[in-house]
Amino acid sequence: MNTLITGGAGFIGSHIVDAVLAEGHHAAVVDNLATGKTANLNPTARFYQVDIASRDALEEVFAQERPVIVSHHAAQTDVRRSMADPSFDARVNVLGFVNLLELCVKYKTQKVIFASTCAVYPEPRSLPAEEIHLVQPLSAYGVSKYVGEKYMEFYRGVYGLRSTIFRYGNVYGPRQDPKGEAGVVAIFCEQLLTGIQPTLFGDGNKTRDYIHVDDVVSANLLAIQGAGDGEVFNLGWGIEIKDFQVFETVRDALASQAEPRYAPKRPGEMNHIALDSKKAKRLLGWSPRVTFAQGIPLTAAYYKKKFNLKSSESA
Repeated sequence: MNTLITGGAGFIGSHIVDAVLAEGHHAAVVDNLATGKTANLNPTARFYQVDIASRDALEEVFAQERPVIVSHHAAQTDVRRSMADPSFDARVNVLGFVNLLELCVKYKTQKVIFASTCAVYPEPRSLPAEEIHLVQPLSAYGVSKYVGEKYMEFYRGVYGLRSTIFRYGNVYGPRQDPKGEAGVVAIFCEQLLTGIQPTLFGDGNKTRDYIHVDDVVSANLLAIQGAGDGEVFNLGWGIEIKDFQVFETVRDALASQAEPRYAPKRPGEMNHIALDSKKAKRLLGWSPRVTFAQGIPLTAAYYKKKFNLKSSESA
């Protein structure tokens, strides 16, 4: 089965590519390498350095690959950039996605898996938040992702394009870019390994729902295999973890004695979120397996090995 993964040189996308290939499917990757890395690319996958906002270039990929399934993970994910430059955020996350959907219809793609976000929710009325919770994003990034959800629903209703939408919690794990804004675990790992004092934005008591990339991949595989058509699913543990707890856990995993510094909370950020994923368990047969206590040491070990390798190469 031909599967196209947009953002397949990025953090989550590259893990999905690996899993798709391991299942015996054909995989093609579209990534403009703005944030994706060639080092993340699986050499077995066919790679196209294409921006999803470039309709003509993207159509050449569809004409060549004729994908049966599209897993859409290419996105502008920086909340701060979305607030500073919402037009750029919309160009990538809305117009780029519409380009993709138009080509899915034209080339008779059967299904699209759309990576959305818990940032579509406002400050939750109750936790953990269910999929039926009020949607009212606090950031331009959250707005663009919710617009993408509505376009996905539109193309499903009008053109019969099958879909599954995932609202991710805070995904972490190997390959996450510590230079990005969203990957706090990767950021803390790199900073502690290089002697930079980590920063907590706010008082350290903001909470997020952390989910390991392996669990996100397993949900995506179920959707690729046909489960969850026409549904929106939260993917998370339903557990609130404080920013300071994340810092402490990473620090302990790296045997560091560092203390954080504090800076003002950034605009567009909610204070607390945790996601109820009972619907995914009921309809997908999915539950997260990698606990925070297990996942942080595994992730820290990856960055420690990567840091030691870089240090030995530069010596």
